[in-house]
Amino acid sequence: MKATASDEGLPLYRQIVQELHAAILRNEYEPGKPFVSQREVCDRFGVSTATAIRALNEMVSQGILVRQRGRGTFVADSVRAAAAEDRPAQAPAIACVLFGLGSGHVSQMLSGVESRCKELGYRLFLSNSEASPEQELAALRRAREDGVSGIVLFPVEASGNALTIEEIRQSGIPVVMVDRYLPEIATAVVTADNFAVGYRVTEKLLQYGHRRIATLWDEIGCTSVRDRLTGHRQALTAHGIAEDANLTVLRAYHKMPPQARRMHLSSLLRSDDPPTALLCAHGYVLATVIQDLLEVEPGLLERIDLASMDDVAPFDIVPFIAAAAGLPSKEMGREAVGLLEESVTTRDPGLARHIVLPIDVREGARAAHALAQRAAGDD
Repeated sequence: MKATASDEGLPLYRQIVQELHAAILRNEYEPGKPFVSQREVCDRFGVSTATAIRALNEMVSQGILVRQRGRGTFVADSVRAAAAEDRPAQAPAIACVLFGLGSGHVSQMLSGVESRCKELGYRLFLSNSEASPEQELAALRRAREDGVSGIVLFPVEASGNALTIEEIRQSGIPVVMVDRYLPEIATAVVTADNFAVGYRVTEKLLQYGHRRIATLWDEIGCTSVRDRLTGHRQALTAHGIAEDANLTVLRAYHKMPPQARRMHLSSLLRSDDPPTALLCAHGYVLATVIQDLLEVEPGLLERIDLASMDDVAPFDIVPFIAAAAGLPSKEMGREAVGLLEESVTTRDPGLARHIVLPIDVREGARAAHALAQRAAGDD
């Protein structure tokens, strides 16, 4: 912070004394460790050396600090004891760093985190990274500074914060990743069975008679997406369907400009051997696909089936889909806090156990349409 003259004209050195005294009462300085130096006061508060010296001298004269010859300046034992006596005992805290809080999936994950924290007596500090690696990094650093007992992290795509996360773990604060993970570091993880998501939804479409299935994606740089794509490919192989790279290419359809999206969709559906089903990464992609189909050619909605790799969406997608996977979102949040509790209890911040939760597959209203199309083709 920068010290500034207050409305009441409080001198800068007294502002510094108040701020540092408050930090001592918050137990921000370790017993037996030297207090901040003059240079650190200058850098932290943006003041001159003379002002820093005057503030520290004032704290010594008030008995807040003591100077020990040859060792440095320390918090007075009487002040530390008073701070400990006045400070009420607080429950341990967990930081939860998420993004996409408006979606049902993330809201349910957070609900699971909250309910398990309440059962275990943890306080919860929530941060929204807003899918920004920079904001995620700031939230992680804040959590470390707050001295939390553990962190639940829903990492953003292409996070780039693996080094900081590893440093936090090495400092003794366990980290549990939820929904996806960073393969370059070994942390505890709770995910849905994303391989099964891709496999089982694809298998359902194959049962409806589809042999040409195009995949449409949103994020492409996270483990959950890669696992779903692998499951999709394995389902095709298991049913003797040759993979067409044009249909399974990992392209961020949802992030394309509207005109580019519609051109891509149009070229897929008007090719010589077009797909008969579109398999969307999630319900938000599916909602965008519906809008794009209406723009390209409304009649296409009646000739093609839609499916989603999960049912997370801005509206009820059941009337529009042949199939979708249901995610155990709330249970993922609960299990993540459970892993943190295990790490805290065993004093093992390096715990790197993976929990993979089962999913289910829902048939939507369009499933009957797919079966009718298949019967018509057989005739």
